[in-house]
This record gives sequence, structure tokens and C-alpha cells, in this order.
Amino acid sequence: MEHATVHSLCTRQVLPLPIEEVFAFFADAGNLERITPPELNFRILTPLPIAVDQGTVIDYRLRLFGIPFAWKTEITCWEPPHQFVDEQRRGPYRQWIHRHRFSPVAGGTMMEDEVRYQLPLAPLGELALPLIRLQLGRIFDYRKEAIRSILGER
Repeated sequence: MEHATVHSLCTRQVLPLPIEEVFAFFADAGNLERITPPELNFRILTPLPIAVDQGTVIDYRLRLFGIPFAWKTEITCWEPPHQFVDEQRRGPYRQWIHRHRFSPVAGGTMMEDEVRYQLPLAPLGELALPLIRLQLGRIFDYRKEAIRSILGER
């Protein structure tokens, strides 16, 4: 059986709002399009508004490197206002687990993203890792700036 390496990406930023407001922003799936780079052509297919809770499944369409993909995620952990986890059920990765954590800090809320992912087609897929890391870095840099412009930053 092939063995795929688990990679990770972690980001954090402090937002000058109470934890409940920050969590509410991220719990609204409609905000995903606002914080995703336009070149990904990211679209939520599941009708809005989505009542998000543990077990909620959301369908999207997006483009990675110009290639259109269907993406389906499931909320596998839902602990308002502290954290939630979405896991890819269908999409371009062999595995994609995105944990969103929120914690109160002086002057606002620390928001942390931790993504653990495996590339498809192991071990051959690992050859694309430098390109994937670069792309994910750009996506999360854009996300961080978009969040800063919408919610502010301390």
C-alpha cells in the first residue's frame, strides 16, 4: 500500500474583536468567497445560508492551476466559539483537514488555522510539493490580508 506524507500549514493572527464575533464570521460559509483569492474562482454550490454544525456537508467549485475541481467538505468538529474542523470528502487532495481555532487574548481574539494535508498519487505526487506549498502560501497570505481588511487586526 502506498504511503502518503502528511504536510502541514499553520497561520495565526490577532483580530481586535471578541471571540464570539470572530467565530460567527468564520462560521458563516458565505464569507469563504470573500477571503479566497479571485483566481481560484471559488464558488459555494450548497444553497446559502448554510446552518453549520457537526456533520454539515458543503459543496464548492474552484480552480487550482487553471483546473476546475469539485470540493466537498464535512464539518467534523464544531465547538463554538473555540474551534471547528472541516475535512475534505472529495477534492484534489488525498487528505485535507483544516482546524480553525479561536482564543481570547488581550485586545481581541487569536485566530489560528492549521491544515494537515496529503498529496494524491503518492509517492509521485510528492514531486508537486514545492509548487503546492507555494500556492497554499499565496492562498493563506491572501486570506490573512482579506480578513485583516474586513475584521481589522491588532
